[in-house]
Amino acid sequence: MASKATSIAYENLNRRIFSGTGEYGIPQIEPETFEGNCEFTGFNYARGKCSNPEEKAVHFFLDDYQFDALWRNPDRYVDKLSRFRYVLTPDFSTYTDFPKAIQIYNHYRKHWIGAYLQEYGCRVIPTISWSTPDSYEWCFDGEPEGSTVAVSSVGCMNSKKKKELFLSGYNAMIERLHPESIIFYGKVPEECKGNIVRVKAFSDRFSKAICDG
Repeated sequence: MASKATSIAYENLNRRIFSGTGEYGIPQIEPETFEGNCEFTGFNYARGKCSNPEEKAVHFFLDDYQFDALWRNPDRYVDKLSRFRYVLTPDFSTYTDFPKAIQIYNHYRKHWIGAYLQEYGCRVIPTISWSTPDSYEWCFDGEPEGSTVAVSSVGCMNSKKKKELFLSGYNAMIERLHPESIIFYGKVPEECKGNIVRVKAFSDRFSKAICDG
């Protein structure tokens, strides 16, 4: 009889174990280039009926509960997600008041899903997130260098301290990953440099990406 851990695909390790990078064995995501002219739709819509997926990118700038199902049963969604032009990695939260172990666990989950989807042919763009400066020791592990990445400033601009933490992590990302382009959801502070692709707020079902000239 299968053990309980095996029967519920415990942490997905019976599906795939990646060799991983860094101290915590974070799965590596291969580089991808965003070519523009693409609409963005949330996973909460993409998991259902979505027309013309080849013209859209799937984002996870949502509350975690809206995409936790992808972690619990990735095989259920692989075929559907592979039809989209791009898939951003799930933005599992790394809030500063979370225990460090949970932050690293969420970083691992994000990368496991990203690497797994790439094996099934998805064009995956990593969503970069960080916490406090000590998270820089692991939060960039597994991220590709010199490729397209995605970030969100939502919830990070409503206090001086939060903005400082965001800008510090953003600059660390630029220094370590040298991204060729940055898909940016939310308000773009004037201090943020790089080849930024602004994405309109997701107030509607879909949103357009706008490249900075």
